Amino acid sequence: MPYYQEHEKFHVAVDSIIFGYDEDGRELKVLLLKRNFQPAKGEWSLMGGFLKNNEAIDTAAKRILHQLTGLSDVYMEQLYTFGELDRDPGARIISVAYFALIRINASDLELVKTHGATWVPISAMPQLIFDHSAMVSRALKKLQVRARTQPIGFELLPDKFTIPQLQGLYEAIYNKTLDKRNFRRKLLSMNLLEKLEEKEKESSRKGAWYYRFEPRNYEDLLNRGFNFEL
Repeated sequence: MPYYQEHEKFHVAVDSIIFGYDEDGRELKVLLLKRNFQPAKGEWSLMGGFLKNNEAIDTAAKRILHQLTGLSDVYMEQLYTFGELDRDPGARIISVAYFALIRINASDLELVKTHGATWVPISAMPQLIFDHSAMVSRALKKLQVRARTQPIGFELLPDKFTIPQLQGLYEAIYNKTLDKRNFRRKLLSMNLLEKLEEKEKESSRKGAWYYRFEPRNYEDLLNRGFNFEL
């Protein structure tokens, strides 16, 4: 016997704010595409799709991300549910938004291109459809909070990186310049990085040592009450 027949039906969408870090330009970017169906066909949009009857919300978010980027093992977090009555002129649609962090240089750029997607700097983001600009704004604020209190910034960097590269990332996230000495001293005092016997020498003659994030050290520190604050 079917239940809830007396209640109204509406669609559930999943939209993903996919952040990436461009190491060369030291810019935080978001993955956008030109919408290929009505309403708002041809306008800039976030990655998104509709929930299927046989899948959970988190599963739908991972499916859509994989279809559009080719990646499956990335940091992803549910952000907020957007449900204003007039948010989509096509129908009554509730959207559950997620934000994800991707290393741009490690992503399948050709697959991204086949879907008409483009990495766009946050500083040059065009007007997006519906409430997608509000989604990006909310996701960026959440990313800034997370980056300050958890080491998720490492999700946007290669496995090995220099301190200047890491600082460039955090400056891109916060959109401000950080003091080099304070940043380095505070970061190294946390004992979260493993120094490698290798230098990056493209940026300077002297070169900068490469480091690697140690997740096991972080877990051990968490169990002892450690609070990551950068």
